[in-house]
Amino acid sequence: MKFKQLGLVGCGLMGASFSLALQSQQLVDKVVGFSPSQATRDKALHRGVVHQAVNSVVEAVQGADVVLLAVPVSQTAACFQAMAAHLDPHCLLMDVGSTKCDVVAAAQASLGKRLNCFLPAHPIAGKAQAGVDHAEASLYQDRALILTPLAHNSPAQVAQATALWQAIGSRVHHMTPEAHDQTFAAVSHVPHLLAFAQVNGLLQQPEGEAFLKLAGPGFRDFSRIAASDPAVWRDILSANRTEVLAQLAHFQAALHDLEKSIQNNDLQALSRLIAQASAARSAWQLTGGQASEAD
Repeated sequence: MKFKQLGLVGCGLMGASFSLALQSQQLVDKVVGFSPSQATRDKALHRGVVHQAVNSVVEAVQGADVVLLAVPVSQTAACFQAMAAHLDPHCLLMDVGSTKCDVVAAAQASLGKRLNCFLPAHPIAGKAQAGVDHAEASLYQDRALILTPLAHNSPAQVAQATALWQAIGSRVHHMTPEAHDQTFAAVSHVPHLLAFAQVNGLLQQPEGEAFLKLAGPGFRDFSRIAASDPAVWRDILSANRTEVLAQLAHFQAALHDLEKSIQNNDLQALSRLIAQASAARSAWQLTGGQASEAD
């Protein structure tokens, strides 16, 4: 398996790392990349992420037999619209978005007869530091990669995409877009929302800054993801709002149970609820990939 040309739309951490990974495994001959930022394009060229930096989505995808769309989910529809008429009919088009139902809807509305090229993907990988400067070929090694095949995706197309991601070290899982969004609302999107709320709740208090100065490892570990990119998480939470709100209701019910046990000084109930969470967390092992700003 080898591709003649990768069209890279988005040369940030995820897209640049994908390019470096393919090049490191000699899976692609040429990479043509676009980023709206001239500075990012220059860095991508300097770092060898791309062999040719171009000024538009159209130029990035022309002649490519594999295309990766690595932009914030809010920009997906516009990119699909721009590339639709210029995709090779036999190319493999994938994205790296953290939500899938909205991305699929954008593809269905924008790609027209090139919809058959598109196979949605979501790598569960990343770093706290974003941008092309932090890209590395090993980013996807031993990380989960979710494919959400659609009705138009042939078995051969799914096998090709699976083999590509496995070749750069990913563990590939298949889900429906709906199952994907429900799952990641529960294990990623709502946890980020809770971290944002916890930090804001602290700072809204008159003594919040003083409290923060005395915070220790527990606060550090719980609040780490609150430092994530605001624009990225605004878009993710908005795009997946139905599932986020559904999962938030489960959290509110669990929080109410804890609150009630404290109000009633019901130590038996409080102990049971804590023990239940402690046992589940102790038994859990990270198999889905390294935590990231948009996992």
